Amino acid sequence: MPDARAIRLAISLTALRAVIDLIVSLHRSLTRREPKSQASNKTGYMSINSHDHSITRRLAASLFAAAITLSTTAASFAADTVVLRVGDQKGGNRSLLEISGYAKDLPYRIEWSEFPAAAPILEALNAGALDVGYTGDLSFLSVYAAGAPIKAIGGTRSDAKTQAILVRQDSPIKSAADLRGKRLAGTRGGWGQFLIDATLEKAQIKLEDATFAPLGPVDAKIALVAGSIDAWAVWEPYVSFATLKDRARVIADGEGLTPTITFIVASDNAIATKRAAVQDLVQRLNKARLWSLDHVSEYARNTAELTKLPEDVLLSAYTAQRTSPIVIDENVVKEVQEASDRSTRYGILPKKLDVSKAVDRSFTAAAAGSN
Repeated sequence: MPDARAIRLAISLTALRAVIDLIVSLHRSLTRREPKSQASNKTGYMSINSHDHSITRRLAASLFAAAITLSTTAASFAADTVVLRVGDQKGGNRSLLEISGYAKDLPYRIEWSEFPAAAPILEALNAGALDVGYTGDLSFLSVYAAGAPIKAIGGTRSDAKTQAILVRQDSPIKSAADLRGKRLAGTRGGWGQFLIDATLEKAQIKLEDATFAPLGPVDAKIALVAGSIDAWAVWEPYVSFATLKDRARVIADGEGLTPTITFIVASDNAIATKRAAVQDLVQRLNKARLWSLDHVSEYARNTAELTKLPEDVLLSAYTAQRTSPIVIDENVVKEVQEASDRSTRYGILPKKLDVSKAVDRSFTAAAAGSN
């Protein structure tokens, strides 16, 4: 259903076209040469006297002025339409909004761009090519630490057990204690690398006593199946796919080790110039996420249809994650600060960060107040 602004714009353009047609018709009448009187009687042409010319010219002038007004109005409506450039991943926020029904009646327009992973979304935000995106907490901090003009403005939390370290079904590795001397793959600067380091530390294994292989999910999955790595640190729905389809085993997870927060991230420029639209998007995403908690099977089924991913994998992932919206409050900032400090100690982050300066709490505070 179109929003009110779109309706007004359509009406203005329709009226403008009608006025232009009238002006063209009058112009043809004014420029038509008047035939001689005898010819007029023979042909049946209507003679236009000077008085008629005067009236017609005044009418044309009035219509021309109306056309200018309507064109200005139409241009104003078009110029005032806010466009949010939003980065997404397959089966991500766009699917969530559309399936839940919260993509309807937007008072702005969204230009969606699909990316294969969170890293290029962050790169696009840093370059000013996107207004809003989403990513894991630690990946966000890695880019923020490099000076990107971005802030975390909202987010969700999933069960930490859904971040896991996987091994092949036939692997001799039984627990984290067996990871010494092994080759472990995960995303650099994000959940994968952090979970590996935190798991090794918990198992009292020095980081240098294992080999880290920086691989994205697609390459790491292939490497694990091929046997070129010993273990893979990843998240849902990759965990469910690997365990259900590839018969991989979980030997450790993120419980007690990671916040498992996914941040909604916006550029500083979008926060300053498109605040109302960004605020509305955060609220819609929060409501859509709450809807998904009460409609897990429907959400999995519809996402499977849109993405062509196996429905049983998505149902397993969504059931395990129980992803819910968060308010970025003092407790969240403190929790992410602790993870940030550990990342600095592990060498994942180049320097210590003040997480409170990396977030804008006002968006989730307003969103919570509107629910």
